[in-house]
Order: sequence, then structure tokens, then C-alpha cells
Amino acid sequence: MKSGKLGIDFKKVNEAKAIAASIAQEVQQFVNRYTTVTVERTLCRLFGIDGVDAHEVPLPNVVVDQLHQSGLLGQGTLFFLGNAILETRLTTQQIAEKIAENKLDITQLPIHSDEEIQNAVAPYIEATLQKILQNVEKRRSFIEKLGEGTQPYIYVIVATGNIYEDVVQAQAAARQGADIIAVIRTTGQSLLDYVPYGATTEGFGGTFATQENFRIMRKALDDVGEEVGRYIRLCNYCSGLCMPEIAAMGALERLDVMLNDALYGILFRDINPQRTLVDQYFSRIINGFAGVIINTGEDNYLTTADAIEEAHTVLASDLINEQLALLAGIPEEQMGLGHAFEMDPELKNGFLYELAQAQMTREIFPKAPLKYMPPTKFMTGNIFKGHLQDALFNMIGIWTKQGIQLLGMPTEAIHTPFMSDRFLAIENAKYIFNNMANIGDEIEFVEDGVIRKRAQFILDEAIKLLKVIEKEGLFTTLEKGNFGNVKRPKTGGKGLQGVAEKATHYFNPFIEKMKS
Repeated sequence: MKSGKLGIDFKKVNEAKAIAASIAQEVQQFVNRYTTVTVERTLCRLFGIDGVDAHEVPLPNVVVDQLHQSGLLGQGTLFFLGNAILETRLTTQQIAEKIAENKLDITQLPIHSDEEIQNAVAPYIEATLQKILQNVEKRRSFIEKLGEGTQPYIYVIVATGNIYEDVVQAQAAARQGADIIAVIRTTGQSLLDYVPYGATTEGFGGTFATQENFRIMRKALDDVGEEVGRYIRLCNYCSGLCMPEIAAMGALERLDVMLNDALYGILFRDINPQRTLVDQYFSRIINGFAGVIINTGEDNYLTTADAIEEAHTVLASDLINEQLALLAGIPEEQMGLGHAFEMDPELKNGFLYELAQAQMTREIFPKAPLKYMPPTKFMTGNIFKGHLQDALFNMIGIWTKQGIQLLGMPTEAIHTPFMSDRFLAIENAKYIFNNMANIGDEIEFVEDGVIRKRAQFILDEAIKLLKVIEKEGLFTTLEKGNFGNVKRPKTGGKGLQGVAEKATHYFNPFIEKMKS
């Protein structure tokens, strides 16, 4: 069965998806047995625990550290919080504050029955679910009232380090035509095993992801959205050691897009594979429930590996990520699967190869708002050539109906974009998107041409790789460096000490309630 412009054999696509599903199921069997300090801190946040102690340690960390240090993390935070509610008659916030003041040890209280404990926490769960659902409805209402940009969404970044300066830049970008504003996180935040608190004005290469910063930027984009008559989506990052915590904060503050990919953290931040795959599952459940589009990080593979030789690894990873996302309850319409325009511009027919890969990705994932990343690896500082490279990238974006177009900047590889750089990038994209709006509907690809052959070759190579991964397991594959030419051992990296096997009393009702 062949279809689409590329004549792809969809029997092979279905085979690839079946193998990816088998790989994902094996990962899920592992994930279901474990929890992490981050997952448990997330439950604290979903139960309304916020703020910091006298030493500026976040209260969710204070609560979970008490369990972890007692060797009881595997019993779960909800078990001990529910029991403490019954024993003390305090709220979860008051319980956390008592722990921070060394006035309460929730591991030493008399234990109530599991049924009593689950009944005690039920009102907190319901209140949080309703708050997130209200945010989903608010987003829908805004879009219904204001409308929004058409796909490919024009996606740009702000990265001043100061949330208030980010607001100025973000609102300017929205007025210039941006549909999604991504607030880049400060360098290294993905390696912090806690979430900073409050509004922040200092960061290097970006701004700290905090709940207050989310709140400030959400209000700013709502305000400018009313002004320009278009809903502006807000994006941040819940990759790293605090994946589900930041997903929860985003759900509570109505973010719309989240960078949410364990493989990115494993490969490019050396986060322990076991830790981050467990964290990813719960973070994606939250994002799915909150109507958040997740972005995955496959584009990064091509910054460390050759874009011609390793293109099949991007497709294989997208296929695995799709299946892992489905297991977390994320619909295809919220899967911003990643790929990139990263070939050497000196390559003969490079544009045709890039077009083949983008069209192939669109045909294999027809419902996904694919995230297409701009050229970065071969940007030289020549702003004129760079602007032209970005124009070719934008042509492919509209041609192949990508979902999210992260705009390249003419000053890539020189400095963080100025507002004027962003204006030029948006002007470039809008010009091309308008003038080539229906080019993808008009042009066919010759049967034995470069484009069709390239797509078929990548699919065949991806299936070969998926078969190897299915045989060896994802953890072994990561150890061998099959993605991005980066090797990551199962017991290496950061955060393994924060993983615990679930014990007798463990329960987390959010998983099933959010997935259903």
C-alpha cells in the first residue's frame, strides 16, 4: 500500500510503528515499577505545596527529602501526606511548613488504613484536576474569541535572563507576527534537582523556569493577544531533572507548549536514563491532560551527528517518542515531534534531501504538529548567507505543512537575537508562507527521483535500527551511542540516586484520572 506524494510503502510504516510500540512497551514495563524524587515533588505541587524554607529550599523538596532520607520514598508522598492530613488536621501547605521548621516528621505518625488515606487526599486531587481543566477551557475560550495563527505556527525565542525584559521582547515579537513565544531557560537549569522560586532577573543564556515567571509571561501574552487579536501560545522547557514538576507548574499557569523529551536529557545533559524515563512518563501525562503540545528533541541529534548519514536515527526516535507519548495519553494532535534542517549547505541537492525528509516526516505523522528546527550547525556569522539558509528552511516548512516553525535568526552563531533580528526572521517567514501557501498541493515528485528515493531509504534504515533496538532494548541502545553518536550507560549520568522502586502502599491517582 503506497500513498502520499513520496510513494512511501505504508506497510513498512506500519511495521516501523509496531516495532516502536514494542520498544515503548518494554520501557513502560520498567517505568511502571518506579517513582522518583521529582515525581513525588510534583505530587506535592499538585497538592498545593509551594514556597521555600528559611534556607530558600523549595518546600516540595523539603517534604520529599524527609521521605527519601528515611528510605521510604517508594511508599509514595501521597500515602504520607494523606496520613498526616488525618493525624494533624492540617492542610498540605501547613504540613510542609511544619516539616521545614523541624516540628513534624510525617514518617513517624501512627498509620491509618489505605482506604482512609486515599479518601483524605481525594478532595485535593479533584480540586487540582478542576483547576487544570479550567485552564484548558480558558485557552479554548481565548482561541474561540481571538483566533490564532495558522500552521506552521511562527515560533521565536526570548532569552534575556530577566523575566521583565523577556516580557518586553515577547510582546514585541507577538506584534511582529509570532504565534508561539518560547522563554529559553537559563543555562544549566535542566541539571538542578529543584525548581527555583519566584520572579527572577538574572540568568545566563535564558531565564529561570519558575511558576511566578510562568504567571508573569502568561499574563503578558494574554494582554498582547487581546491587543493584536490573536491568541499567543507560551512555551517553556520541562526537560531535565525536574520534568514533571515543571509540567505541573505549566499546567497550573496555562502554558501551551513544552519541550518534553527524556532522550534529549539523556544524550545532551547526561541525565540518568532510568531517572528521566520515569520522570518523562508522568510529565507527559500532565501535559496531555492540560492540552499542552509537547516538543521532542530529535533535531539535536543532527548537531552532533551528520544529517545525511544519521537521518534515520531521527525518524526512529520520532517513532519511539510517538509510542511513548501514546502510552502517556497524549493525542497525536499534541505531539510536536522534532526534526531539523541541518545539512551542510555545500552539499549538492541538499535542499532536495531536506525536502524529502520533511515531507516523509509529515506523511508518517499526519496529525502531529511537527516541530521543524532551523539551520544552526552550519551558520557561519555571515548574516546574508544565514538569512538565505533560513529562507530555504521556511520554504520547506510551508511546502510540507509543518506544524511549528522555529525561526532561524540571521545573527545565529553571533549573539542572542535583538528585536530587530527577530523582526527580520518573522518578515522572512511571513513573506514565504504567504507567497508559497499552497505549493505543497501543486507539486508532485517524480517516481524514481532523488526525493522519493531518499525518503524510502531513510524509512528502510530506520526500520533496521528499530529492529536492533527491539532486540537489545532501549537502554542498551543508548549505551552503544546509536542516537547522536553519544553513549549513555544505564547506571551513569545525573539523578540515579533519586529513583526508588514502588512499595506496598504506593498510589498516584493522577495517572489514571488524567489519562482517562
